[in-house]
Amino acid sequence: MDLISSLIKTNNTKIIVLVIDGIGGLAHPSTGKTALEYASTPNLDILTSEGATGQILPIDYGITPGSGPAHLSLFGYDAIASQIGRGILEAYGVGMNVSGSDVAVRG
Repeated sequence: MDLISSLIKTNNTKIIVLVIDGIGGLAHPSTGKTALEYASTPNLDILTSEGATGQILPIDYGITPGSGPAHLSLFGYDAIASQIGRGILEAYGVGMNVSGSDVAVRG
């Protein structure tokens, strides 16, 4: 914990974490391009040219996680130990009150 405490700095900088989930699509047969390659992306182009961009390995080499585990890992949770489905994440994300006897399904 001392290491973590030493890394925390107070400042007035605002940070935006933009997760473009599912952006790594496959090329469409008729265009030979992915949706991202084909799209007009002027705002994304500005963000990437003026900001800091990068990639992470959310779980481990050779493991392609679903959105739920990948998002959990972004916030520091161990996605292997925390098996949480996408439905419950989305239910909490929209402010639903969910109890232990409820089932949340993504539609």
